Amino acid sequence: MTARSPRSARVLAVLGTAAATLVVWAIAAVLLDVRLDVRMKPGAALQHIGPATVILASLVAGFAAWALLALLERLTPRARRVWTVIAVVVLALSLIAPLQSGVTTGVKVTLLCMHLVAGAVLVPALARTAVRR
Repeated sequence: MTARSPRSARVLAVLGTAAATLVVWAIAAVLLDVRLDVRMKPGAALQHIGPATVILASLVAGFAAWALLALLERLTPRARRVWTVIAVVVLALSLIAPLQSGVTTGVKVTLLCMHLVAGAVLVPALARTAVRR
């Protein structure tokens, strides 16, 4: 097995996160016929969550997580530990949005699963790439 550079491992982590969340979306939307509509605030129009939205949101979250890890690596010798704590807290806080915006129980469960799968892939994968000083 060849060693990967931190950069290539991080790219794979971000892409893997997008792929994993897309699989959850496909299972819910295609196989289980869940219509993934959300309402961002009470009284607002419904917005549909399609595959492009899932991929884009996953990539934005992944690259933001990567950027934070890179910044922390420059600022502290404990970047991995600090980043992991922040990532887990952000993941926990992100679970509030699906509960508030999903219009049906199926949508809420699907969105929660997407958030949890994203965290399950991204957090350990990026944490393993942290450069130790």
